Amino acid sequence: MTAVASHTKAQSSGGTPQPPGVASPLLTLIGAPLLVLTHDRKLLETLRMVADPAHEVYHAASEVDLAAALMTRHAGVVLLDIAALATPAGQLAGRLHAQFPDVVLIVAGACYLVDVFAAFLVPDFGKAIHGYITIPSIIAEVWTLGYLLVIGVNTKSEAPIAAASS
Repeated sequence: MTAVASHTKAQSSGGTPQPPGVASPLLTLIGAPLLVLTHDRKLLETLRMVADPAHEVYHAASEVDLAAALMTRHAGVVLLDIAALATPAGQLAGRLHAQFPDVVLIVAGACYLVDVFAAFLVPDFGKAIHGYITIPSIIAEVWTLGYLLVIGVNTKSEAPIAAASS
């Protein structure tokens, strides 16, 4: 993997005031590194200049490096340069769109399971998180209802519909 940190947290502590005459960073992340997939050196240098020194900026040279860095670095923000993608952006968007219903339903199911297990295993904690943990499930149910109402179920068949005889 070729992801390399451009700044380390040891260089500057977050939240300390800047010395007089030094401009404050233009790009501030909340405690998470920035991950960049690009082949454009100027873009990478600009991001390193404007990012807060308290946050790390990682460069991924390929999609494989990006996937590995996402799993190891837990980036707060990922910046993708479309020119650096080996997979065309339209194809990538199509794959994400095709998987979206599955992902929504998986997250909703997981939230239901967490809610039920928390209610049985740790009742006080279950009561505290119930209002929040069910939000993704409610969104998924409403989204599924809307999807079925707007798009509907695909019931097209090759066979002609026989007329009812009286």
